[in-house]
Amino acid sequence: MIPALEIDALVRRFGATDALRGVSVTVAKGELFGLVGPDGAGKTTAIRCCAGLMDPDGGAVRVFGEDPRTEKARERLGLMPQRYALYGDLSVDENLRFFGDLFDVPPDAYAQRRARLLDLTRLAPFTDRRAEHLSGGMYKKLALACALLHSPDLLLLDEPTNGVDPVSRRELWTLLGELVAGGTAVLVSTPYMDEAERCHRVAVLDHGRILAVGDPSEIARGADSFESAFLRIVEAEA
Repeated sequence: MIPALEIDALVRRFGATDALRGVSVTVAKGELFGLVGPDGAGKTTAIRCCAGLMDPDGGAVRVFGEDPRTEKARERLGLMPQRYALYGDLSVDENLRFFGDLFDVPPDAYAQRRARLLDLTRLAPFTDRRAEHLSGGMYKKLALACALLHSPDLLLLDEPTNGVDPVSRRELWTLLGELVAGGTAVLVSTPYMDEAERCHRVAVLDHGRILAVGDPSEIARGADSFESAFLRIVEAEA
């Protein structure tokens, strides 16, 4: 079976800095895969390459066997970067409609998906509220809803809970669990150890290199916690 996402020996440089140094991972359909690492580890660069927004200097990325820059791949790909570009002066409903038009979602499908996403994100009571007046957690949930309007088979999320309160963090991860249970493949980057433990598998990334890959419980075996194992792995490579 073709993986939802295949990253093969990915290399990306910024001048003299090696942001990614031979990164290789695969993500299967219905898998929640975490990129875990400190700031500057290369997580955002990896996700931008996976989304086709940045060309690698070496290696390759495939989305269901296709180059992510092709239309065929982009139709199956959803992206939520750290700073999602919602329109602050538009309401929740107006943002959804705008992105529905942008993704060329047919009217009948849009109506069904809008209703479903408003229910999933619990934003139905706030459809008339401007995006600039939403709380941090509500803003992130609207951004996620907009990224899901075209029903992508693969979702890329770059630190989706950064700056979000604990309740909204929990709700966002509950929503991700529902998406994955429905067959969506999710690649999510996070610096938070408790979020990493929610993933089926994780890759520990630091200074552009993958130091460990596996089930979080397997990586944590022999340590007090996943966080302890993570710190041990990163410090051993320092």
